[in-house]
Amino acid sequence: MSDSESSSAELLRLINGYQVSQAIHVAVALGLADQLAEGPRPVGELASALGTQAAALRRLLRALAAVEILREAPDGSFGLTALGDELRGPAGAWAAFIGRPNHWTAWGRLLHSVRTGESAFRAVHGVDVWEYRAQHPEEGAVFDAAMTGLSRRVNAAVAAAHDFGRYGVIVDVGGGHGALLAGILARHPGARGVLFDQPAVVADAEADGVEVVGGSFFESVPAGGDAYLLKSVLHDWEDEPAVAILRTCRRAARAGTALLVIERSFDLPATKFSDLNMLVGPGGRERAPEEYAALLAAAGYEFVGETTTTAGVSVFEGRAT
Repeated sequence: MSDSESSSAELLRLINGYQVSQAIHVAVALGLADQLAEGPRPVGELASALGTQAAALRRLLRALAAVEILREAPDGSFGLTALGDELRGPAGAWAAFIGRPNHWTAWGRLLHSVRTGESAFRAVHGVDVWEYRAQHPEEGAVFDAAMTGLSRRVNAAVAAAHDFGRYGVIVDVGGGHGALLAGILARHPGARGVLFDQPAVVADAEADGVEVVGGSFFESVPAGGDAYLLKSVLHDWEDEPAVAILRTCRRAARAGTALLVIERSFDLPATKFSDLNMLVGPGGRERAPEEYAALLAAAGYEFVGETTTTAGVSVFEGRAT
């Protein structure tokens, strides 16, 4: 194969990537990986268990085997590969989310976002992602599961990368169900934790030994923290609302209080596509270290520096001035 032919084949593989994404999403939506957890099974048996048409299911299974999610045995049965077994974990929760119609159709309007700079999600659905999920709690639950799944590896890496033991009180702003805070406190039991998020979010939090507070980070956050955490919060917002969130944290802080912004490391290829996802969805952006430094300065913080982790995210540290 010539270099030109090879390049063309690779380009076509990238162009058709949406087919792989949707095939994996359908596998997760059907619960395929769980059905194969104990080993390979015949197509007919799987079709009965999953409630699908057998011939159509076989076509899906063959496609998944072509990308090494599944393995087809000589007898025509299918089983999980090591890659496919990962669908039973956090990656599966993300696959369940990205193929949902509300997310899928928004990505179909990426051209609108690039031409206008506006969120494609809002253009499609008439509301932002937060209002949509509030109106459709079943979609909010799928999104929350995806975020919780992705956060497990990240949380452990963040807890290991930064010295949280120097703080007496740690306030996790927009902390969801408290997974990051729980991981930090498990490593540093001498610290006290405060979990802050929207009332509907923290109502379901499992936060033993942690003070739970509901509210809006555009209005106020709990005072008295020695460190304030913002994990995967600022990338959801453009600069003006991001600075507003930081200023709310600054009002609650004393001079010298630490602010830890935990976001994707900007130099990774995956971050560039996450940046597009922020454009399409919530309307935010991923940022380089100097951009976080500028946001912090605008809100009354000195930028201390960036600490990378093993999970593709960085801790951008600020200090209240």
